[in-house]
Amino acid sequence: MGALTTALIAIVGLALGWATIEIACKPCLEQGREAIDRNLNPDYDPDDDDLSSTRVPLNPNNVQQDVPILSPVKSI
Repeated sequence: MGALTTALIAIVGLALGWATIEIACKPCLEQGREAIDRNLNPDYDPDDDDLSSTRVPLNPNNVQQDVPILSPVKSI
């Protein structure tokens, strides 16, 4: 009876540990699984990815104006 209880506790502990890691690392694990699925997909062609969105400025409304260069602050 002691061996069965020990085995049951070990299995439950492993299941809880696995669930904890899944919950804690969910965003990273999802990205990794998507990458694996994409790489294992025989119909996926990396040349078909839309690269135009990577070259767009993050904030197109914020255009750099001629900003005067400030003199360095003198420390005492």
